[in-house]
Amino acid sequence: MSNSLSEAVRMRVRALWSTTRFGQFVGVGAVGATVDNVVLVLLVEATVLGPVVAKILSWELGIAVIFAINERWTFADYGKRGLRPLGKRFLRSNVVRFGGFLVTLAVLALLVRRFDVWYVAANVVGIGVGFFVNYTCESLYTWQVHQE
Repeated sequence: MSNSLSEAVRMRVRALWSTTRFGQFVGVGAVGATVDNVVLVLLVEATVLGPVVAKILSWELGIAVIFAINERWTFADYGKRGLRPLGKRFLRSNVVRFGGFLVTLAVLALLVRRFDVWYVAANVVGIGVGFFVNYTCESLYTWQVHQE
């Protein structure tokens, strides 16, 4: 690895090692998961929407809540100011979160189908793996914490 490449990797790894930011990210994720689940149940039980359509809506609302809190709290010191940069971060965050969702889904499917793990336990493991993907990508891609 060249010096500049190895330094770029070290800089990004150091940027991820913020226990404060990591803790905030965990708390915000718990709020987002709660919003997602409450809205999902409300939409399924109180409307004619099926679970899949309701999940899409509840997931996006959860992502919007997570983004808003992360923007104002977890990553408040990062990213350019203004409506256009904010919009770009929101779109990047949705892409990142969708990637995390796909990772979660892939882990769940693998554990259930290949290893016969109970689907709830597999989902928890998938959420955990997806969480680290989300934290890493949100930190480095959405808010670019390594560019202080």
